[in-house]
Amino acid sequence: MNAMMRRVVIGTAAVSMALSVAACGKAGDDSGSSSSDKTIGLLLPDSVTARYEKFDKPLFEAKVKALCSDCSVQYANAAGDAAKQAQQVSNMITKGVKVIVISAQDSAAIKSSIQKAVDKGIKVVAYDRLAQGPVSAYVSFDNEKVGQLQGEALLTALGSKATTASKVVMINGDDADPNAAQFKAGAHKALDGKVTIAYEQSGLWKDTVAAQKMSAAITQLGAKNIAGVYAANDGMAGGIATVLKGAGISGIPLTGQDAELAGIQRIVAGTQSSTVYKAYKPEADTAAELAVNLLNGKSIDSLTTTTLTSGSGDKVPSTLLTPVSVTKANIADTVVKDKLWSVADICTTEFAAACKTAGLQ
Repeated sequence: MNAMMRRVVIGTAAVSMALSVAACGKAGDDSGSSSSDKTIGLLLPDSVTARYEKFDKPLFEAKVKALCSDCSVQYANAAGDAAKQAQQVSNMITKGVKVIVISAQDSAAIKSSIQKAVDKGIKVVAYDRLAQGPVSAYVSFDNEKVGQLQGEALLTALGSKATTASKVVMINGDDADPNAAQFKAGAHKALDGKVTIAYEQSGLWKDTVAAQKMSAAITQLGAKNIAGVYAANDGMAGGIATVLKGAGISGIPLTGQDAELAGIQRIVAGTQSSTVYKAYKPEADTAAELAVNLLNGKSIDSLTTTTLTSGSGDKVPSTLLTPVSVTKANIADTVVKDKLWSVADICTTEFAAACKTAGLQ
């Protein structure tokens, strides 16, 4: 082989090796750490509330994929731990995500983490709960309206017993969740002056804590003196319903929220009087649209309908969806019609007779 031929072979081999190395480097960048990746982080607050894992996560991921075939979603759940969620934000920053969609476990505590993400050029969308800090957008429901619907449903269920002589127990959500304060405000708007709130505590969104608070209320007020119970969500209502049954209390109104399957089944069975249905798909779809638009540098003006001020004083373009009260009378026209739950889901063997009475079978 002459010198010129050797140079050609060596040069060709070098080019081939360089291309091979480049190709390997490109394949290795699929982890989400490359600045060219279209990666969106989704951070949800807990796994106790059934909706997040069962509905919000898969609906959000499906909509992102439909809008952006080359986008990917990095997911993490805080499992009810604010410190863990802060670490998850740091992890998302390290992975190089371009947008973070977050339902804050603690809206105030997460503020500094959001600021760090924004300082790195990451856009943040507050999902379901309005987090503090410089978020770019927020999507949720009219949360004060949710509480108002709960309160009104309780009054309707009380009927002629809805008087100031009637004592109502009120178990609110976690004070670290700004939604809880809005649910509470809306409920008080409906209930104050109509009944007497004789016992009011936070249930921390936990059935076990709500059960403890309900037991304390019964001890304080007496089982025969409780006319109804406001529970801020279905998970807590489940714990409360168990305590009521154990105390021999039946036939009194018990509210809820989220239209969880167990809550709907309790409504059918008559151990819970109402819940509030917040259609998860429109919320998840809107969050996905906001995230993809922000990732691609597009305007979100057409996706937001109002501006809200967060607890940190930040003005946030927002979209608020409309909640719906659900009682035994409209289960078929709401959660069944929207295919949130099927009649088969609701009317298991345990609830078959009650379903028939309710007209679901």
